[in-house]
Formats: sequence, structure tokens, C-alpha cells
Amino acid sequence: MTRGKQKIEAQRKSAERNQKPKGSQFEARAVALKISCPICKAQLANAKQLADHYASKHPREQPPAEPE
Repeated sequence: MTRGKQKIEAQRKSAERNQKPKGSQFEARAVALKISCPICKAQLANAKQLADHYASKHPREQPPAEPE
């Protein structure tokens, strides 16, 4: 019967580890994504990502000097 108790404890620990985090990540995502592309409205984290985005998605356009 020792293994039965170990099995139950292992299942409980596994369920705790696999439990989804409580709450939503919308607030954290909104804080992290501060810059948006003025052409397609894609949200980006920093100016370097904006420059890379322009190079790949809008190659004919020039990136803005000051990100909005």
C-alpha cells in the first residue's frame, strides 16, 4: 500500500505543476508592447523591432525617425 500513497502524491504534485497560471496576460502584454507600426498597426516592443519590421514587411517605406 505504500505505492498507492506515493502515486496519489505524485498525481497531486503533477496536477499542481501543470495547472495553468491564474489571471490574464493582457495587462503584461500591453505594457511590453509600446510601439505600433503606423502602416499596419502591428505592436512591437522597441525601436529595433520596428526597424526590422519595416525592413521585412514594408521594404519600400522608410521607418519613422521617432517611433510613436
